[in-house]
Amino acid sequence: MTNIADSLDYLVKAVVTDSSSIVIDSREENGIIMFEITAAPEIIGQIIGKEGKIIKSIRTILNLSFPSIRYSLDVKG
Repeated sequence: MTNIADSLDYLVKAVVTDSSSIVIDSREENGIIMFEITAAPEIIGQIIGKEGKIIKSIRTILNLSFPSIRYSLDVKG
């Protein structure tokens, strides 16, 4: 995986049971890459995890892998 979008796609789809309904949109605003993850409500729960532990872990992995890239990650159901 050479870019942050591919890495995010891989990580999100790896933690859910059914990855067919997941859509990850990205756009750039003022030098910040804005990612929006959209999925069915039951899949959103798997992405966020208990007390947000899964999504926090995904953010940590992205921060360590791409320290110079500024991004925002939103999860919507």
